Amino acid sequence: MSSFFQRLNAVNAPSIGLGCMNLSHGYGSIVPESAALRALDEAFDMGYRHFDTATLYGATANESVVGRALEGKRHQLFLASKCGMAMDPESGKRVIDGRPETLRKQCEASLARLRTDHLDLYYLHRLDRQVPIEESVGALGRLVEEGKIGGVGLSEISALTLRRAAAEYPIAAVQSEYSLWTRNPEIALIDACREVGAALVAFSPLGRGFLTGAIQDPARLEEGDMRRNMPRFSAENYPHNIKLFERLATLAQALSVTPGQLALAWLKAKGGDVIPIPGTRSPDHMRENLAAETLHLDVTTLSQLNAMMTPDQVAGARYSEAQQADIDTEEFESQ
Repeated sequence: MSSFFQRLNAVNAPSIGLGCMNLSHGYGSIVPESAALRALDEAFDMGYRHFDTATLYGATANESVVGRALEGKRHQLFLASKCGMAMDPESGKRVIDGRPETLRKQCEASLARLRTDHLDLYYLHRLDRQVPIEESVGALGRLVEEGKIGGVGLSEISALTLRRAAAEYPIAAVQSEYSLWTRNPEIALIDACREVGAALVAFSPLGRGFLTGAIQDPARLEEGDMRRNMPRFSAENYPHNIKLFERLATLAQALSVTPGQLALAWLKAKGGDVIPIPGTRSPDHMRENLAAETLHLDVTTLSQLNAMMTPDQVAGARYSEAQQADIDTEEFESQ
C-alpha cells in the first residue's frame, strides 16, 4: 500500500474527499469567512477527512480559512495543497512558476496559512513549461525529505510528463478533472498512474455542478464565475448538453438516488485508486455527496452510465483555448 493511502487510512478517511476551492475561488462571489468556517466544521463533523486547497484559491484566502477551520484537528485529517500557480498581487493575474526556489517559498507560506508544520500531500498545480518537470519535482522531493510534506503530487499533467516526473521522484497522486462528461484521464493518464503507483484524485467529479442538475441556465451564473467562459456552458452548446443530463437524472430517479450521487458512484467504481473530491459551498450538498460512499452500482447500471455523455456526445471542450494553453493533459481529437 502506498504512503498516500496509508495516510488516508490512518485518519479513517472516506474514499470521497472535499475540494475547498468553491468557498473562495472560481464561482463568483466568495463565501463570507464565518459561513466558510461553519461549512468546514460541518464537513469534518459529518465525516470528511481529506481536505484539498491551494495557494491559488482566493489569492491564498482559501488556505487561510481552511487552516483556521481545521486548527486543532490536524492529526485527525489528511491535508493537501498546491504550489506553482499563484495570483500576482499587483496584476491580479495567475502566474505559473515551477522554479525550485518558488515552490519552497510557497510551501513555507502554505504551512503558515494552514497552521501546520507539514502537509500530507503537496501538488505542483501546473506544469511550468519554462522549467523541466524534473527540477520542480526534485524540489518537492527535498521537501518530503525535510518532513514538510508527506508526498509529491502533480495536477493537470499528461501521462508523458508523469512518467518523466516519476523517474525523478515517486509521485503519490495526480489530480485531474474526471467525471462522466470529462473522461480525458481515460486516454492515457489512468494507465500511467497505475504504472507508477500514483493515485488519481478526481477534481470536478460533478462536472462543475452540471451533473447535479443545479445549472439550468448558465446565463444566470454570477459575473466572475469561470463557467461563463467554458465552451460546454455556452449558449450554443448547453441546450444540447442538458439533454444528456436528463438521461442521467432519469436513471438516478429509478435508483432512488440523486444524479450527483450516481455520478460519484460511477467514479468510485473505476477503482480504489480513484479518489473523487467534489467541492460545494453547501453543507447539505456535502452530506449528499458523502452518502455516495456507500452506493455500489451493478454491472447493468455501470454499462448504462458508461454509454452516457461519452466524448463524442458532449458538445464543447472543457476549457477555452486560453484556459487550455496552461494545461498539460491529453485531449480527445473532437475537442
